[in-house]
Amino acid sequence: MIGLNSCISNKKVTYLQNKENDAALEEDKLLNYQIPEYKLQYNDIIDVKVLTAEDMIEKGFNAGEEGGMANRTSLGQNGGDIYYMTGYTIDKEGNIRLPLAGEVQVQEMTLEEARKAIEKALRKYVNTELYVRVKLGGIRYTAFGEFRRPGKYVVLQDRMTIYEAIANAGDMTVVAKRDEVMLIRQYPEGTKLHKIDLNDRSIIQSPFYFIQPNDQIYAEPMKVREIGTGENTAQTLALVFSAITAVALIINLSN
Repeated sequence: MIGLNSCISNKKVTYLQNKENDAALEEDKLLNYQIPEYKLQYNDIIDVKVLTAEDMIEKGFNAGEEGGMANRTSLGQNGGDIYYMTGYTIDKEGNIRLPLAGEVQVQEMTLEEARKAIEKALRKYVNTELYVRVKLGGIRYTAFGEFRRPGKYVVLQDRMTIYEAIANAGDMTVVAKRDEVMLIRQYPEGTKLHKIDLNDRSIIQSPFYFIQPNDQIYAEPMKVREIGTGENTAQTLALVFSAITAVALIINLSN
């Protein structure tokens, strides 16, 4: 009975359950939520591309991309952070250091605000028309604990849900506590710990549905991991019958 009670039920491992029985979260219902625009923080890496009108006329809109893409692809294949060598890291003062322009303050700015600040700084040295593009150098996050492939990941997109991040890390193991996942998030004033419930579909309307750069996701194991019983009924019964057989054999030998 103890062994059977230690089995993991489907309720503990099923994502997006309607726990609150809220009609607003039923299937086929359109969920409206406001996604605040991400503001750059310390240790973020941004990719900055600057072209003049002459560059675009002579080489096209993708001028300067060939070598950079080759380097990024090579770094990515070798498991490195593909923008670490080619992007611009925001320092503790909130600045990035650019050629000609020097230090430019971009912390607590959106990507569009950072683009305008960089363009303004460069116009002091360039008299022709400029094209400035600013993008996040991917979303960096760490998945550790009860994941099938724990580690640090870099995803080349501007927005990513927490379920996409978990799937990218191979999903959680069966014994992971999906209702008590720890999200460690960086803020301008410091770091905060948030406990989230991935079993509850109301997370879609929470500020933790979309992960942010430098997020860390920790999945704690259930007690089953400590007890050492099976992850499902078949495994648990196999362990119980093995234990009974071993005890019966020992008694038989001792007699």
